[in-house]
Amino acid sequence: MDIRDGSPLRYSLLGPVEVQRGATALDLGPRQRRVLLTRLLIEDGHPVSLSRICRDLWEGEQPTAAASSVRAHVSRLRSALDPGRRGRSDVLVSSRDGYALRIPREARDTAVFEESVLAARTAVHAGHLDQAGQRLDRALGLWRGPALGEAADHAFALREKARLNAARQDALELQVTILIKQADVDRAVPAAVRLTADAPLRETSWALLMRALYAAGRPVEALRQYERFRSLLACELGLDPSPGLRDLHMAVLRHDTDVLGPALGAPGSQRLTTVPSAPSSPRPRLVGRGEELAQLDGLLGAVAAGGTQWAVISGEAGSGKTRLLDEAADRAADMGLPVVRVRGGRTGDAGQGAAPSCPVVRLLDALVRRAPKESGHGEAAATHPDPVEALARELGRAPVLCQLDDLDGAAPESYVRLRRLAALLRDTPTAVMCTLRDTGTPQVSGLLADLARHGTAWLHLEPLTDDDVAELLTARGEDPVEATALHRRSAGSPFVLTELLRLAPGRRTGPGARVPTAVGAIVHARLAGLTAPARSVLTHTAVDGGRLDLGLLAGVPGMTPDRLPALVDDAVTAGLLVWHPDDGDPFAGHYRLPELVREVLLDALTPSGRQLLHAALARALTERDDTDPTRLAGHLRAAGPLAPVPSIAPAAQRGSPRSTGRDGP
Repeated sequence: MDIRDGSPLRYSLLGPVEVQRGATALDLGPRQRRVLLTRLLIEDGHPVSLSRICRDLWEGEQPTAAASSVRAHVSRLRSALDPGRRGRSDVLVSSRDGYALRIPREARDTAVFEESVLAARTAVHAGHLDQAGQRLDRALGLWRGPALGEAADHAFALREKARLNAARQDALELQVTILIKQADVDRAVPAAVRLTADAPLRETSWALLMRALYAAGRPVEALRQYERFRSLLACELGLDPSPGLRDLHMAVLRHDTDVLGPALGAPGSQRLTTVPSAPSSPRPRLVGRGEELAQLDGLLGAVAAGGTQWAVISGEAGSGKTRLLDEAADRAADMGLPVVRVRGGRTGDAGQGAAPSCPVVRLLDALVRRAPKESGHGEAAATHPDPVEALARELGRAPVLCQLDDLDGAAPESYVRLRRLAALLRDTPTAVMCTLRDTGTPQVSGLLADLARHGTAWLHLEPLTDDDVAELLTARGEDPVEATALHRRSAGSPFVLTELLRLAPGRRTGPGARVPTAVGAIVHARLAGLTAPARSVLTHTAVDGGRLDLGLLAGVPGMTPDRLPALVDDAVTAGLLVWHPDDGDPFAGHYRLPELVREVLLDALTPSGRQLLHAALARALTERDDTDPTRLAGHLRAAGPLAPVPSIAPAAQRGSPRSTGRDGP
């Protein structure tokens, strides 16, 4: 390359880091140098101290010559970025505050991307949809892969990576919005489906999918997608859809074209072609719940005969509580029994205090809406000063199945009202089914104690067994040979198993196995809720095979032994560590990472980051008297060039429990 070429440099971070002069890509050298360049680029001209760079490049134990290595990398980068300089560089500058890259903002593809998206958004507001679409296409074309490339999983890059990924998702959502406005549903629907697959917990993407499906003349499928998203939030994160998405759901139900625009083929639609509606997929067979279904059948039969019945369905997130409610609702409908379902809700989620969040009030509202207008019952109930008494009167008018999903999210006063309702409902043809994750909180315990005096059915959903998984595979027409492996990967969770079965057979288990997108998103969300030390405990455990070894972790530099039990408790509460009892002794056992959680943690590590962790664990193992030589050898091999040199035999083999000598074998 001619260093006299005056073409400006272009810096690319939307993929592997790259610097181009004209059409020629510069040789940036080894990986550590490229990570250093990324570290400086994301600071947007602000200096980064030498000590901070060393900590960021070597996450953990730094080599002795870390500072010298950084200075050498800086020198080589200057030669590549500013080859014709005389004297001090004006591009990669140094000062008392550290090193900084002084480049024009427009030289970075991240800045060009953000400015192009902003221009596209402005064009949309002005009604210039074609122009906006062209700008977005150019902006999204700048992405060559995952943002920040090899540096993406370094701690210093996590915030910038999340920001850039969110900006890309915003741009893709704007692209779908434009397609919907242009009535190009042939492209809008698949694009919206990809949005929900890439970000399964992002509500805006699901709202766009509902709008695209409605515009395509597929309102039933739009409603189905709303229920799918609602169930995902309820089962895994304990959240409700926002009021905005609930309003959109209601607009689809009412065919409110003022909100949604005309559906395909509706009066006023400008498109004449039709899009065939996707066939409705049947619900997967409910396996492993035969005893629970038998209890629910008996409960529904008693209601039809005029009795009052309560049922409490409990279980971990993803255990299938909502799915069991769906099955009960189907069976009630077959009997001609009306069904009303409401969510537990949260204090203030309707914006006006606790009352709108109370399931008693929600049930009353739902029943009032169902009541014939000419009866006058609904109006009287709506104006009754006591919602509990009003609900008890409404429930006494005709047999009905009431379902209260996710009571964990209810406001505290809601439990008081439910206890009063239980006392008022006597010989009323009503069944009330409640779902809960945590039955041990004080307010829940009080409600359950009252319900115990009313002959309540208790249904606790245990994980599925090997045989349950085999039965499900057989019902799907598949060979149950993978049942044991699927049971192990799903840990018996019906939700996780369902997501695994959405994958192609070769991606579920074995060497080609993948983590389902929805499961990975949930694991990442739970990890984000932990402190950095707790995540470090889980990451070390993942590298160590998945079985928690507190004694070993206590010897790893940076770990605080007295804090480890509390960090483990946090991970267990988040559902990221599970207890495995030993065979024959329920009081003995160990904590272990579920298989998919371990895979998510390992996938998030860079090769060098994984080697650092193996090296740290190998050092800790050398200080133990009872180290398994095979285990130590495995960590030394996995540590690669970062392995302790020379490899030290365990203390027990050296004859000195805490010797730190460097004697060879």
